[in-house]
Amino acid sequence: MKKRNIVKKNQDYNRIIGKYKPYKYKEYIIYIERIEEDNYYFGFSVGKKIGNAVVRNKIKRQIKNILDKKVYKNGFNCIIIVRKGILDKNYKEMQNDLWTALEKLELIKGDKK
Repeated sequence: MKKRNIVKKNQDYNRIIGKYKPYKYKEYIIYIERIEEDNYYFGFSVGKKIGNAVVRNKIKRQIKNILDKKVYKNGFNCIIIVRKGILDKNYKEMQNDLWTALEKLELIKGDKK
């Protein structure tokens, strides 16, 4: 995932989380903000309750890798918050759950070649 497609500012996180209703799917809580830009942005949040910095960064790397395998529609900001139950899942289960959630939200355009 390219760095330009990542939500970085704290005020953006606060605005999206405070303004929009969450979509909950298994170990993910997803907030979507529709925008008028010709691009899309993802943000990630992995809380301290999930583990130490090494574990949290590993989960973030895995999520970025999962997201990088699909092509997305333009015009949205997406914040993905991970729940503690993610520790019980392997990579393949994480991938299937996240893709299912994003397909239900109609954000996926197709697979990358």
